[in-house]
Amino acid sequence: MSARHQSDGVQFHSESPEPEPLWTRVRRRLVGRPRDLQDRSLLHRLSLIPFLVWVALGADGLSSSCYGPEEAFKTLGGHTYMALALAVVMAGTVFIIAIAYSRVIEHFPHGGGGYVVATKLLGSGAGVVSGCALLVDYVLTITISIAAAGDALFSFVPLEWHGYKLALEVGCITGLVILNFRGVRESTLVLTPVFLLFVVTHFVLIGGGILAHGPELPRTLHAARDGFASGWSSLGLAGMVLLFLHAYSLGGGTYTGIEAVSNGLTIMREPRVRTGKRTMLYMATSLAFTASGLLLCYLLWNVRATDGKTMNAVLAEAFVKAVPLGTWFVIATLLAEGALLVVAAQAGFVDGPRVLANMALDNWVPKQFASLSDRLTTQNGIVLMGVTALAALLYTHGDVRQIVVMYSINVFLTFSMTETAMCRMYFQNRRDNPNWKRKISIHVVGLTMCLTILIVTVFEKFSQGGWLTLLVTLLFVVLCFIIGAHYRRIQRVMGRLDRDFESLLTIPQDPPIDGPSIDPSRSTAIILVNGYNGLGIHTLLHVYRSFHGQFHNVVFATVGMINSGTFKGADEMDALARIRLESLEGYRRLGRRMGYAVDTRISVGTDIVDESEKLVMRIRSEFSQCVVFAGKLIFRRESWYHRLLHNKTAFAIQNRLQWRDTTVVILPIRVRR
Repeated sequence: MSARHQSDGVQFHSESPEPEPLWTRVRRRLVGRPRDLQDRSLLHRLSLIPFLVWVALGADGLSSSCYGPEEAFKTLGGHTYMALALAVVMAGTVFIIAIAYSRVIEHFPHGGGGYVVATKLLGSGAGVVSGCALLVDYVLTITISIAAAGDALFSFVPLEWHGYKLALEVGCITGLVILNFRGVRESTLVLTPVFLLFVVTHFVLIGGGILAHGPELPRTLHAARDGFASGWSSLGLAGMVLLFLHAYSLGGGTYTGIEAVSNGLTIMREPRVRTGKRTMLYMATSLAFTASGLLLCYLLWNVRATDGKTMNAVLAEAFVKAVPLGTWFVIATLLAEGALLVVAAQAGFVDGPRVLANMALDNWVPKQFASLSDRLTTQNGIVLMGVTALAALLYTHGDVRQIVVMYSINVFLTFSMTETAMCRMYFQNRRDNPNWKRKISIHVVGLTMCLTILIVTVFEKFSQGGWLTLLVTLLFVVLCFIIGAHYRRIQRVMGRLDRDFESLLTIPQDPPIDGPSIDPSRSTAIILVNGYNGLGIHTLLHVYRSFHGQFHNVVFATVGMINSGTFKGADEMDALARIRLESLEGYRRLGRRMGYAVDTRISVGTDIVDESEKLVMRIRSEFSQCVVFAGKLIFRRESWYHRLLHNKTAFAIQNRLQWRDTTVVILPIRVRR
């Protein structure tokens, strides 16, 4: 979308097509063509209804029933009678956390999840800790989903084939990265049939499994009572409580997908709060039924772990022996599990990049993570999530038990911080809310549950992989604080630059000074600016001093960037264009005061380098003699991290335009330590 600043407003026009390189054509085939930013219904068409959000985000929670209940049941060892109480507590935990996060959705209707909640209610430092924990969690979401998918898919193949499992898992992550480049809606629609197959097969397995052994339920309850008495005598009350808490904590992976809904509100269709709460209801109901139902079926069918097979595979095989559905049902169930676990990795690719984008907008991670691709996806974040998930998969060799321990710690660290933040909010506002005790109670209960799981998991599994999760998260937090300090220093430099030109930054409201008329046949300076600020004024004065009298025309050109913070609808995009036009008016007045014939141009898009190239080439088609100028921050001693934290936009534009026979001069602006 591009525009020319004229007296009658903003005028949009399209680009004439140019031949595309081979790599671009291949990418278009895999990823799709760029989105049309002029389509005012674009955001509506990209957003998801509750059912599709349930597929995109709910699959993470629902799929955790493929490994969470199994890990909890295995931990009980010979004390499987506790599975009844564990099933009840597990279902209750799901609904309590879901209700608590529904309150989060009400108070934070623009999304953001644990990072935004902690930042707003506990402070920026707590927000960074929560955000880093979430990012590590989403990386492990992808890793554990794909690893568990491999276990499910290889449960019905010979053991000698298991050597290919890791290679298949690597291929799945790579395929999901490419699929997510196309967009959330496209990837969700592709994966919806898999989700429905899982729901149907597991409803039949759990419902049929309970009904088939329904007559034996009283005997099972009697055996559980006898087991409780035996456990009391052998373990004692303290031992039984510790064993129960241990199993409950290791089953904590069951609840891991619930937070994703509050973080993913931006992909939901309006009204987003209602859509989010409805999705939360779908997720909680389906997850509680599946997880608790599987635990109950393990107990009723006396399921035990078998080498090379998941407990769900053992349960399905036993089920078809009693209910004549045939081997096809076992295969369909395990295929659905494996495929749904692949779908569940979507939550990491959907929400992880969004957390990164929010942190980039707050200057905690490199700003490139807030950028959108021409398909309006947070492509840089998707790549990072995929690469780090592959690293975690290779490090653990796809061992689900090890990943579960690494995974659960950060999930409940974030849960605990969110519940703490909500408790603090209700307590601080108690005078304005007479029902604060009733509303805070659900968060107090949720906080107690989450802290219990967190403490037990860290204590029990610190030496078995938990230390690594905590170490990686701590290092990430430290790195974010270092990056934040660097960006704050750059902001102070820019602030000093603005103060140096404070008298010029105020745009006068009196009629503009008449200057010379534009003459396209005379020499023209094209100055690339980013808002009306000290950097742009410094660049203009540099041109005036260094090239005095050489240019008759000055054209100020700016690109409005559509990123994760501004892509919220057509109104926000129009507002961005208006802000850019207003900033150009300041340059128009200042340039005329300096004796130049002034014109302005604006373009809006997702890639500042591409849009700048297109904008300059359009200006060149109007003016015969052009030189392009851009300001660039330079550091006295440039380090390797400057290349990561600053995107080298000016040099990238220079490279593009020089290849197209356009002279580009980069004017330095010094940054002293």
